[in-house]
Amino acid sequence: MRALHSSFIKPLIHLHIPFSTPIFSLSPLRTTFLHFHSSTTPSLPKLTAMATSAVDGNSTPDHVAGGWYSVPDLRLRDHRFNIPLDYSLDHPKITVFAREVVAVGKEEQPLPYLLYLQGGPGFECARPTEAGGWMSRACEEYRVVLMDQRGTGLSTPLTPSSMSQVKSAEDLVNYLRHFRADNIVHDAEFIRKRLVPDAGPWTILGQSFGGFCAVTYLSFAPKGLKQALITGGLPPIGKGCTADAVYKAGFEALVHQNEKYYKRFPQDIEIVRDVVNYLAESEGGGVPLPSGGILTPRGLQLLGLSGLGSSTGFERLHYLFERAWDPVIVQGAKRRISDYFLNAYERWIAFDANPLYALLHESIYCQGASSLWSAQKIRAENENKFDAIEAAKGGRPVLFTGEMIFPWLFDEVHALRPFKDAAQLLAEKKDWPSLYDIAALNDNKVPVAAAVYYEDMYVNFKLSMETASQIAGIRPWITNEYMHSGLRDAGSRVLDHLLAMLNGKKPLF
Repeated sequence: MRALHSSFIKPLIHLHIPFSTPIFSLSPLRTTFLHFHSSTTPSLPKLTAMATSAVDGNSTPDHVAGGWYSVPDLRLRDHRFNIPLDYSLDHPKITVFAREVVAVGKEEQPLPYLLYLQGGPGFECARPTEAGGWMSRACEEYRVVLMDQRGTGLSTPLTPSSMSQVKSAEDLVNYLRHFRADNIVHDAEFIRKRLVPDAGPWTILGQSFGGFCAVTYLSFAPKGLKQALITGGLPPIGKGCTADAVYKAGFEALVHQNEKYYKRFPQDIEIVRDVVNYLAESEGGGVPLPSGGILTPRGLQLLGLSGLGSSTGFERLHYLFERAWDPVIVQGAKRRISDYFLNAYERWIAFDANPLYALLHESIYCQGASSLWSAQKIRAENENKFDAIEAAKGGRPVLFTGEMIFPWLFDEVHALRPFKDAAQLLAEKKDWPSLYDIAALNDNKVPVAAAVYYEDMYVNFKLSMETASQIAGIRPWITNEYMHSGLRDAGSRVLDHLLAMLNGKKPLF
């Protein structure tokens, strides 16, 4: 559920001053809530501290709203919320950041709210640079809230450097267990009750992993929802760990996507084989990466994660391999993989900026059971197809892998190496709480519309439809017109279609 598949707008570099929030805090917090609301309440000042917590006599705001500022055709306002790490306790606290977005001139209009739930896990919302895509359509009638899910963006971000403050793998696991969909929903409810006038319900739009969060929301906090819109994000909801079923279906889809890729770009078969052979024959079984990691044949296969599942992925992957090799400009010089390719590879993988994706990915499928490196186990069952070195030696196309995290990543990716022990403990962890309530979903009263992509490589069509059958009243829109990146590629059309399914413009047949 990679976030890049929902990056509907171009990135913007914008500096903020977040709360200084330590990962661990032992000071008790006493909370008093003051009931202020959004700019739709005429008496509110433009810059407001909303609700305070007393810490040893000092006042810490539970909600701070900044002033309005602009990008082309949009007005933005930043919100920071001081939120419990663990909702069963009052401390320690973390910051959750949310950006409010409206069309220019609508800052004071009493618009309904729409919360966007980002793909992931472990990725922040994209930064708006201008109106466009689904955002333009949403801002026609909504006040949009872009929430950086806890641990990402400006929400007390968990980066390799910030997590290095935690001295033991056990302490880190005890901290990371609070960063799944259940607590993301708690955060959303915390924000809704302080942001929406009279703490009224809002509409949610969940893309990919954000759709998983939306189904958790429907399970445990449906009274906070007016409507739910889901794009490429209906999760498997069975008890235990459903990761094995996900990866079995995923490897089947991967073979198909690889076949389509090489049919489009048959010249890449030989290029990829050459790169794999070069890596396998290099000292140590790979070549050094700029960050200090190592690129191995199995690491090269990870390019399928971004390259095989989105609308322009095939083309970007092909153009990447166009520049795999340095030119030989001196007779007799050895051929080598280009620095351009090695740097581009690390930008594609991006674990240095968003390590939560690797650490928590398999846990999003766990309820009361451990994952035990499910992707690695299912890959071993398919190794006759996915062994890169054997494929290259045998003259077969090398198959790329998809949205799968493997234990060896914590050896080969420099940014992940410090967290190898924590990753192992997370893979073995059994006592994950429930993420879904099937009885509540069977009795759902919230209007739900879901785009289900027939050839979605990340969220399997068959598994999605099994889940849809358990959510009362859901209206699935099944289409092969778009891939997993439909909200990014044709956001206005996709969002308009889903809204029309719920407002009567596309009546039931």
